[in-house]
Amino acid sequence: MPQSVENGVSQVHSAHREVAYDEGTHHRALLGFIILSMDLVMEDNIYRLSPEGVGPSVTRLNTHNDCNIARLAEQIDGMAEAASILQPQARPDVICYACTSGSIVIGEDRVRAEIKRGAPWAKPTTLVTGVINALHRLDARKIVVATPYLDEINTMEAVFLREKGFDVLDIQGLNVEDCEAMGRIKPSYLRDFALGIDRPDADVIFFSCGGIRTLDVLQEIEDTAGKPVICSNQAMMWDCLRRAGINDKIDGYGQLFHLDWGQSR
Repeated sequence: MPQSVENGVSQVHSAHREVAYDEGTHHRALLGFIILSMDLVMEDNIYRLSPEGVGPSVTRLNTHNDCNIARLAEQIDGMAEAASILQPQARPDVICYACTSGSIVIGEDRVRAEIKRGAPWAKPTTLVTGVINALHRLDARKIVVATPYLDEINTMEAVFLREKGFDVLDIQGLNVEDCEAMGRIKPSYLRDFALGIDRPDADVIFFSCGGIRTLDVLQEIEDTAGKPVICSNQAMMWDCLRRAGINDKIDGYGQLFHLDWGQSR
């Protein structure tokens, strides 16, 4: 009850109470994600693929809307600071840089080092690390790759995937440079594009980019193609969950979410 008056305002004195706490929304795992400021899709996909008891926490890098090699390379500058503000008290089990092309341009090791510098308590990883682990877990050898990127990025991605041991039968991009516009590409168009570049000898279709709505049509692509399909955000979430010890199977998002982490790293 108010017990004193200062400048005409009663001073509030709350009664003592024993506050009850539990382990919160993240009692199974807390995951941290560093996403791009212009991204319209990633945050929705992260929450959609987070099982009960897994708490995702998101921060954004101050990024340019142009998606090209030069602009992607700049994103490393804010990585450590972004990692440091991701729930520093609760401390995420895993922190992931959630950009496929940026992970390739900057390099996995450099990104992990910067995340570790900002958040030394967390397991650092990148989106493309999840993609590689997912492809290996599905025993993919020959792949086709669809992207929304400029061909300068597609060329770099093809080299990266081949260096990881995959036979890239084809990689085709949409040459979209506008990050915000990527999030507005129709899912039905993405579906038809992915199916259009498939080849009978491809083990897996991989649709690269976390800023497009492939997740909305992933199961449809897989059912139609009759083979596993990987998209960036599905692979990232599978990898981060498994990395945190969460082995839940999630229906409707491809064969991958029915597999454990296997020999991933």
